[in-house]
Amino acid sequence: MTNPLTTVHFKVPEPTLRRLPWYLAYAQLVLKSGELYLSSTQIAKNIAVDASLVAKDLSYVNIAGRTRVGYDVKELVAILESFLGFTNSHKAFLFGVGSLGGALMHDNGLEQFGLEIVTGFDVKYELSGTSINRIPIHHIDRFEQLQQQTGINIGVLTVPIDKAQKVSEIMIAGGIQAIWNFTPFRIRVPENVIVQNTSIYAHLAVMFNRLNAIKEDEKNEISNLTLQ
Repeated sequence: MTNPLTTVHFKVPEPTLRRLPWYLAYAQLVLKSGELYLSSTQIAKNIAVDASLVAKDLSYVNIAGRTRVGYDVKELVAILESFLGFTNSHKAFLFGVGSLGGALMHDNGLEQFGLEIVTGFDVKYELSGTSINRIPIHHIDRFEQLQQQTGINIGVLTVPIDKAQKVSEIMIAGGIQAIWNFTPFRIRVPENVIVQNTSIYAHLAVMFNRLNAIKEDEKNEISNLTLQ
């Protein structure tokens, strides 16, 4: 008998992986409301994507909807959480205890999605021996020793832009195999190291650019009306 939480072991397109957490978040809301079934059309309507895209994305996980009924919501939530790795606990080191790094250390919600920041590292000696949200902070010189003791291979990078490449090289040399990069700098790493870039500044640029485009369209519409 097939385990309902078994996942499909082949490469999933990155755009699909980016959308699956949206489906999970909506399914969790629906589950809390007490609904038992959820269709791909409902998911698509509520998160503004095409219904055929939802069905295709969900085909990568081991779940099948029932005709004219949809997906079992409880099963959908459980399978998506398992597929995305949110049910497992992954420990990580954070590098760069500034305002952004400190905010991430304060974010208890990360643990709900399977990531636990257990230690912060910084170049400022005055931060050594302190803590944020009960997470200890050490000088970066202690990183290699603590990595050898714990075997932790995930690093969260929140250092200033001009330090990003150098610190990433220290991380990799010390045993980090996956880097969650919050800096806008595109670090260069060996092929066997995973990098996930999440620059809030890049997203801000996209938002500002789109907002300016809307303003330009509005100005053009007004100009056209004036000329008529």
